[in-house]
Amino acid sequence: MSDALYQDTLLKLAKEAPRQGRLEPNDVSIRLDNPLCGDRVRLDLRMNGPRIAELAHEVRGCVLCQAAAGVIGLHAIGLDRAGVDALVADVDRVLAGQEPSLKALQSFGPVAGHRSRHDCVRLPFQALTEGLKEK
Repeated sequence: MSDALYQDTLLKLAKEAPRQGRLEPNDVSIRLDNPLCGDRVRLDLRMNGPRIAELAHEVRGCVLCQAAAGVIGLHAIGLDRAGVDALVADVDRVLAGQEPSLKALQSFGPVAGHRSRHDCVRLPFQALTEGLKEK
């Protein structure tokens, strides 16, 4: 894997990912696994009506998966389904090699050229999307 894939900002985001751990009580708890690479994400959500009031995440996975969960920890509080959909669309844009709207996603730019790693980035966002469907 290329060193360019693991930029300092991405490594820092993975290491310092905000809102790590569990959230009790929660309104929704969802766990997703990627059987191909072994990444596992658990996401706990506490809702205030249609909006995310609080969240926590546990990631057992690669740096890309951890950093993606870090982006969620930084930016998902206050979002409703439409906001989460916009965030996921921004992730898809960066993985397609386009410029994202959210600056925090720019560090995932080098992943666009590594299709086998796209699911590592997407897994936490899939958990977030699924979690909102549960509520």
